[in-house]
Amino acid sequence: MKRFKQRPGMALIVSILLGGFIHLGSGSPVHAAEPYKIGAVFSITGVGSFLGEPEKKTVEMLRDEINKAGGINGHPIEVIVMDDESETPKCVLAVKKLIKRDRVSVIIGPTRSGESLAAASAAEEGKVPLISCATSYKIVTPIESRKWVFKVAGSDSHVVGRMYDYMKSKGIKKVAIMTDSSGYGASGREELVRLAPEYGFTLVADERFGPQDTDLTAQLTKIRGAQPEAIVNWSIGPTQILAVKNWRDLGMDSIPLFQSHGFGSLKNIELAGKASEGVLLPLARVNVGSLLPDSQPQKAVILNFTKAYETLYKEPLSSFAGHAWDSLQLAVAALKAVGPDPEKIREHIENTKGFVGQHGIFNFSPTDHNGLSKDDIEMVVVKDGKWALAQ
Repeated sequence: MKRFKQRPGMALIVSILLGGFIHLGSGSPVHAAEPYKIGAVFSITGVGSFLGEPEKKTVEMLRDEINKAGGINGHPIEVIVMDDESETPKCVLAVKKLIKRDRVSVIIGPTRSGESLAAASAAEEGKVPLISCATSYKIVTPIESRKWVFKVAGSDSHVVGRMYDYMKSKGIKKVAIMTDSSGYGASGREELVRLAPEYGFTLVADERFGPQDTDLTAQLTKIRGAQPEAIVNWSIGPTQILAVKNWRDLGMDSIPLFQSHGFGSLKNIELAGKASEGVLLPLARVNVGSLLPDSQPQKAVILNFTKAYETLYKEPLSSFAGHAWDSLQLAVAALKAVGPDPEKIREHIENTKGFVGQHGIFNFSPTDHNGLSKDDIEMVVVKDGKWALAQ
């Protein structure tokens, strides 16, 4: 029986095969570097789905772009997306799973304020940075108990301040507000009430309604009797559309209707139809990139994202897609700079300055985990079924 004679190089080949370093024609190893894990919690279904769905689409698009370009320092990114179904308990559970089971380095989301407020404690306990896509200023305050939590949407105080600046410039003094009873509505109402005296406004009406209400005629009728010079509706979901239609049906269009930034999707204009003509609202610049002057630093960033998103998904870009862009890109920048250590990521985000995003130019600090101001917001008006800069 002939003894097997090992050919030259055979040992090396066997070693390579056993080690798993098999190279393909492209020169890329089959076993790539360990992926950097990013968690994401969005309201993909439920009442917040119109917010969470574009967020999910955005992170999937960016993930693919980043990995196609070689990942982060040679590491692919793995984005683990979870649906909280627009329910707070499920959101908290999802965040805990991402931290304990999946061992993610950073989490983006949740989508809405109520879920974000509840998830903040889980992020703090797990010591993993969370970059919320929601608006309530309470998500990042008090800062002493929000060391690990950041957010990219302008705060209610910024949005109300920009809106009130515009009203004051038009000589408005008597304002009526109507807000839903969700966490989003409650937070907005608090700022509308708190800031009114600073602008010399009198709140002549303060109406509430539920997120599932199907008729706001009673609230608007009471408001009409108070004779305001402007009306603010602060809600998300179907009641935004309902407020517009009821306002128009009651012949109240001589009183300007302002919406919150939650109205910031062209789909809302489509749903409200011609009734939305003339509605005013404060919006992040991501919605009006093409209307910005070429000298505006955000314009190129916004237009590049808009083109990529609308080409891929065949639908208009919205503020909510922009929230996910800002959150993920901040996470990616941190991973690129300091690697997957959660504490180092937290420190990097907290010290980020001049980050040009979809919602503004972010300048974070140990005392400011939002990094934006009312100057990052534009006043817009619905004109001919589209956004236009308000004059």
